[in-house]
Amino acid sequence: MRQTYFISDLHLSENRPDILHAFYQFLDSHMTSNVDALYILGDFFEVWVGDDYETPFTLGIAERLNQLAEKNINVYFVHGNRDFLVGKRFAARASIALLPEQSVINLYGTPTVILHGDEMCTQDEAYQAFRRKSRGWWWPRLMLAMPLWYRKRVARQAREKSKLSQMDKPPEVLDVTQDAVTKMFEKFAVKNMIHGHTHRPNIHKNEVFGSTRTVLGDWYTQSSYIVANENGLSLHCDPFAK
Repeated sequence: MRQTYFISDLHLSENRPDILHAFYQFLDSHMTSNVDALYILGDFFEVWVGDDYETPFTLGIAERLNQLAEKNINVYFVHGNRDFLVGKRFAARASIALLPEQSVINLYGTPTVILHGDEMCTQDEAYQAFRRKSRGWWWPRLMLAMPLWYRKRVARQAREKSKLSQMDKPPEVLDVTQDAVTKMFEKFAVKNMIHGHTHRPNIHKNEVFGSTRTVLGDWYTQSSYIVANENGLSLHCDPFAK
């Protein structure tokens, strides 16, 4: 049976070799000949300061993704709030296709909207203001025009500020709102949604509207992924091996 996989929020970094090892194990175990595609729904990297930041770490990941293309497995990438600067240069090296922030795909006969999900956390007004700026036309161009050392410093300071900010916010502020979810369903006229960002893996079914929203988990202590086929989809959260 043909299958499609979805992952999100791996937050890959050189400081967490265990996550990278789990990701490579995931590829070895699941990316077989019956897989049509792998969708990466944002925050694949802990931070991305530009495609010109090339290290054995980033080049190794690109090579592993490129190997999927050689096996005729399509890899699609949706930007997250940590890696929205991933561009065409890395995409070409990794043989991945960059998708818009929100896309509707035909998932074995079921129209499904896929996205990272941060745009639906509308109660976090400070973050939404930054999101509008960082996803605009001028801010990414300005940042990428800066020297690499400067971009790395800005990214480090932004991560530290984000951690402090999240500590002061109630959990519900960091989650999606029902109003934003409803508007997303209405915008694309679908009944199925897959996203990440919140690190709260779950399958939410609304019996009144007949909709299903499946949320991927992070990869801090587990491998979280969705498997979809003609019979539906399933959410998996496999703890890392000791």
